[in-house]
Amino acid sequence: MNPETRVVHIPLPAVEDSRPMSVPIYQTSGFIFDDPAVMGDAMGRPDGAFVYGRYTNPTVRALESAVSGLEGGAHGLATGSGMGAINTVLLGLLKPGDHLVAQRSLYGGTAAMINDLVDRFGITVTYVPENEPDALRAAVRTETRLVYLETISNPMTLVADLPGMCAVASELGILSVVDNTFATPLLCRPLEHGADIVLHSTTKYLSGHTDIVGGLAVFADPALYQKVWHFAIELGASAEPFTSWLTLRGLQTLALRMERHCSNTEYLATRLAAHPAVTAVHWAGLPSHPSYELGRKLLSGFGGVFSFDLAGGRAAGERFMGAVRLAHLAPSLGGVTTHVLHPATTSHRSLSVEELSRSGIGEGTVRIAVGIEHPEDLWADVLQALS
Repeated sequence: MNPETRVVHIPLPAVEDSRPMSVPIYQTSGFIFDDPAVMGDAMGRPDGAFVYGRYTNPTVRALESAVSGLEGGAHGLATGSGMGAINTVLLGLLKPGDHLVAQRSLYGGTAAMINDLVDRFGITVTYVPENEPDALRAAVRTETRLVYLETISNPMTLVADLPGMCAVASELGILSVVDNTFATPLLCRPLEHGADIVLHSTTKYLSGHTDIVGGLAVFADPALYQKVWHFAIELGASAEPFTSWLTLRGLQTLALRMERHCSNTEYLATRLAAHPAVTAVHWAGLPSHPSYELGRKLLSGFGGVFSFDLAGGRAAGERFMGAVRLAHLAPSLGGVTTHVLHPATTSHRSLSVEELSRSGIGEGTVRIAVGIEHPEDLWADVLQALS
């Protein structure tokens, strides 16, 4: 099926002689057994009988199966947050002395997590451009275990060369991990380009209504999934049933929402690029963006987030964010309403001045996560805030 159909037809748990019309909420901490052998078996493998909420749950598994199916993966692993998914994968696969290669432009929380791995666990990291496979090849050492990429980077919307970077990783025997939150499986499916693991903050577009916090990892290899699953149940970053149910409910409208997010973003980004108060617009859908040609090859849409630089620097950015009326000055993204924020002091506040500069984030950079409102109303709000 096409992805637009798959998101509507969620895999449903079977009951005797029929199926529910929607996935039920299994709001229980655990399950009762009649056979001790069956219970013992369930404790040791992720595909056994349901046993305990920290291991998985029928509602949670329905979400894992749905997103894994959209991404074309073998298995999904749901977590309590997007950072929970990132931490589960990195901590589950790296050990002291290992080496990680990451792209330069990263979400601030991910960058902070990598810095913590360096400081506390003796893991080393090399940063390379997201679109230079030769730079990745040159950075790899004998102790390199992972390469970490974002399909569309936060907040500069740089598009990673997934086919090139993942091919080098595979050739050299290292795993490739891709955060696909900004693109969603509707705009790009990294496993099709050679990635081993795909990450999502389900808080964002997959749930789509700013009412949950969650994460999910999708694995191409069943054996790799089992390895990380065993670590995940020890870490305890598990998703819970009600949050998973809300995410499933939101997932069914993902295709409709993403179409509007992308079209609204194009409307705003194109107009802002011509405004005299704006010195640069960072959205890969603009021909002036360095990732435009690569994005045309890899993506079926350029996403619903972009950033722009104001001529007046930080003071101008603060005035703009304080002046919006329809848009919300708020964290996160991917919901039906439009949000603005100042990356240097919010999403990327943990980065040093040098790290911000390396990522392309300036004092006057403003990020807009565009909602599904009428585009003319959004533009009127942006225009009055700029003036």
